[in-house]
Order: sequence, then structure tokens, then C-alpha cells
Amino acid sequence: MPGWVLIIVRSLVFLVLLFVTTKVLGKKQISELSFFEYVAGITIGSIAGEVVTGLEGNMVHGALALVVFGFVTFLVNFLAIKSKKFSDFAEGKSTVVIKDGKILEENLKKEKYTLDELSALLRQKNIFKFADIEFAVLEPRGNLSVLLKKENQPLTPKDLQMKMPNEKEPQTVIMDGNIVDESLRCAGKGRGWLYTELDKLEVTLDNVFLGQVDSYGELTVDLYDDKIQVPAPAQRPLLLATLKKVQADLEIFSLETNCEKSKEMYKRNAEKVQKTIDMLSPFLNG
Repeated sequence: MPGWVLIIVRSLVFLVLLFVTTKVLGKKQISELSFFEYVAGITIGSIAGEVVTGLEGNMVHGALALVVFGFVTFLVNFLAIKSKKFSDFAEGKSTVVIKDGKILEENLKKEKYTLDELSALLRQKNIFKFADIEFAVLEPRGNLSVLLKKENQPLTPKDLQMKMPNEKEPQTVIMDGNIVDESLRCAGKGRGWLYTELDKLEVTLDNVFLGQVDSYGELTVDLYDDKIQVPAPAQRPLLLATLKKVQADLEIFSLETNCEKSKEMYKRNAEKVQKTIDMLSPFLNG
């Protein structure tokens, strides 16, 4: 068999074999690697490359070596799941490098990281002052996990005691100018509604590259023609503004009337509308 044909055959065989091996080992093998996974991945790739291009070598022996390394990697992953001690040995342990704003130099040296490398990892997280950090942990896979001190953490709706609606996955209802009916059904909408919303935005279906329906049932679109400015959905802000106007009108009516009974009625209903506004504001603020 000619050498070039042999290379093609071996390449196809080992491409399939590597794919199957990676599928068996799982997603960990293609994510951030631990020490053992890093070594095993390099070795498996080297074996495949050597067998594919080494015309004089035995392809069966190469395939056997690849299967052995794949099995050992699978076994190590399995044992790491079953045993915490073995997991710490094979995959490493987390190391605290900053605590209460102070760098732990010994731990940093132990992990063979320089101060510049630590600073670079922090800058990637938009952190520039060590004093702002409660603690930072260097994970076994090389990434840095950081917890800022309480006073340096950004405010959340929970801190402000605000109730926020649950977000749902946006449904892509238009893709490359074509309607995705299954996503449209998942969003609880129909084609009639979609065409109505497109008319409101003054765009045509064939000019829409991507269209999505969010958890509030609003349609947002991205057009092929980037020069066209598409107005942002305004239904929720408009409804909130209308409720506020109603509440203000009721308060004005309560001040203008001389009838005590009517004044009390307007005032009571103004309070009810205000409670409704307070409850719906997290949902209606665009």
C-alpha cells in the first residue's frame, strides 16, 4: 500500500478512536485540565501523531497504547469521584493566596506563582487593590476565585430589598430571516402576534437576522442592515408611566373635590394604585 494512502487510513482510524476516547472520558478532558489530565492528553495526542505518520510502526500497537492511556485516565477520574484523598493527590487542592487583604507569600511560593502573575489574574477580574479582597483561592485547574470584602461588593437587588422577576431563557423565534415555529410555541406566541410586533418595529421578516422573545414576551430583533435603528420595546415602561399618571390623577382629584366621601374614595384608590406600582415596578422597569 502506498505511503500516502496508509497515512490517510491511519488518520481516519485514529481520528475516530480519539473522538470515542474523548467522549468516554467526558467534558472534563476538553475543559481546564488537572495535572494528570494534562499529562494524559499530551501523551494520547503524541501517540496518535506518531502512529499516523510513522509508516514503519505497527498501527495495532499504537491503538492499544492509546486505549490503555484512555482507560487509565478514565480510571483516575472514577477514583477521584469516589475518594477525596485520591482526588487531592491526582488533581491537586485549592490554595488560599490572599486572606483579609493580605497576600500569603508562602502559599504563593508553594504554587510557584510570582506577584506579577497574581496581579495579572486579579486584573482579569477587574480587581486592582489587594486590600479590597476578603480572600482569593487558586484553584487546582489554575484559575483564581476571589471574594471581595463586603463593602467592596456591588449592590444587588437583594441588598436593596427589591423583588425581581425570575428570568426565563429567551426564545429565538427568527433565525436568518426564517421563523422558528417550535421556539415561537415555547414562548406561547403565534405567527400572527409575531407579524404584528414586526409591524410595530417597522421591519420586515426578510431583513431580520435574529429575533428573540424574552421572559416578558417582548420581541427584540437584530437586522441585516446595521444602519437601521430599531426602537427598543416600550410596552412595559409605557404601562408603568400610565399607572403612575393614574395614581397622580387620583391624588389630584382627592385634593380638588369638596365632597368628603369622594375625597376619601379617590385617596383610597390612589393608595391601591401606588401599591400596585410598587409591586409591579421590578417587572415593568425596562
